[in-house]
Amino acid sequence: MTSTIKTFILMAAMTALFLFAGQALGGRQGMTFALVMALAMNFFAYWFSDRLALAMSRAREVSPAEAPGLHGMVEKLAHRAGLPKPGVYVMPGKTPNAFATGRNPEHAAVAVTEGLLQLLQPDELEGVIAHELGHIKNRDILISSIAAVMAGAISYLATMAQWAMIFGGRGGDDNERGGNLAAMLVMMIVAPLAAAIIQMAISRSREYLADATGAKVCGHPVSLANALQRLEEYNRRLPMRVNPATAQMYIVNPLAGGTMASLFSTHPPIGERIKRLRAMA
Repeated sequence: MTSTIKTFILMAAMTALFLFAGQALGGRQGMTFALVMALAMNFFAYWFSDRLALAMSRAREVSPAEAPGLHGMVEKLAHRAGLPKPGVYVMPGKTPNAFATGRNPEHAAVAVTEGLLQLLQPDELEGVIAHELGHIKNRDILISSIAAVMAGAISYLATMAQWAMIFGGRGGDDNERGGNLAAMLVMMIVAPLAAAIIQMAISRSREYLADATGAKVCGHPVSLANALQRLEEYNRRLPMRVNPATAQMYIVNPLAGGTMASLFSTHPPIGERIKRLRAMA
């Protein structure tokens, strides 16, 4: 099954879960409220998520005069990928990492840390930039933003359900109240966890696809594999201070975590990513 088909199935599951949460909270009216809220939140995510991500990471746009080599590399790889040249940003910090953001290829940006520019060899840096351009080409940023917003909205509905139960919930006869109570309990406990798991699965699927796209764009799958190995090692030793909500955007997980945390990671196992890239070579 391809990453695109997996993503479609997972997004459909997320939508169904969201509608269930709205219905459990307030029947048909609750479902309508959930849909309206989802549309409003997705509208905000579509137009403003890129600015928020860049601001939260303290990324600064750099001009071609400030970083001629980086701009030249981004322009060359964007041309190979058939994309407009995105904005080029640099984040402070020694930990090597990178992410892409933007609502579409015409309004996109690539951000890299100072540590990334200092650590990697030119061919490895090309692999990282190509991976981020792969996210832009595959519209992963929009998909991930929608998934994140819907997961957040489901958690919000679960919180509303808790307050509804505190203040007596919905009326009706005993059987109806029992059914409502059971549905609300499932929504409060299971729905947020299921939404988080689906969001992680979507993120992992898109990372694999961006690796494959990036490897084709740069033409050197092994260079990207080597870069991932070095980035993983550095981020484990020197994790970044980022908002956990933005961790999924980075090419490798910027947060420290042990075996248990890795089970709930938004990133696929580095070993599997490297294995797939080396197989492409």
